[in-house]
Amino acid sequence: MIKINLLLTRKEKKKVGVKKEFVILIVSVGLLAILLAGLHWKIGKEKEDMVTQISETKKEIARYKSLAAEVTKAKEAQKTLQDKLNIINSLRKGKETSVRVLDGISVDKPEKLQLELMKKEGLKLGIEGIALDDETIVQFMTNLKKSKLFKNVDLVVSEQIEQNKIKFKKFILSCEIISE
Repeated sequence: MIKINLLLTRKEKKKVGVKKEFVILIVSVGLLAILLAGLHWKIGKEKEDMVTQISETKKEIARYKSLAAEVTKAKEAQKTLQDKLNIINSLRKGKETSVRVLDGISVDKPEKLQLELMKKEGLKLGIEGIALDDETIVQFMTNLKKSKLFKNVDLVVSEQIEQNKIKFKKFILSCEIISE
């Protein structure tokens, strides 16, 4: 009797298995290559996008730097103008203070007293003058103390002088101006 083996032999099975594995390997390598190519393209695209974004960001930074420089210049100009306004306001206030001081002194000055010199340094005022007697100087100092314009009225010097054979009292007062 003759036996026919219809089943594939081991070698043939091995060949078919190897062919299948080889085909699967080639298909896998092809898919992997396609996948890697896709990833490479995607990463390249992201890189281009990032480079573009970096370029735009650098342009924005440059624009903001120029704007910051302009803002700094504007702030400096504003500060300069504010300083000028402050000086103008202080001069106006100083002008008003000087007028008030002179008016207050002229009202408080007795008739037997003559002023020779007034020095103003900030809020300190020095007054030099001549009076007929000590009582006139005291009356002037009392009037200045009662005034709402002056405080700390002090007699610095009082000495007797003679002019045209008439004896006078030369005095120097110091006081502080009350600022409003």
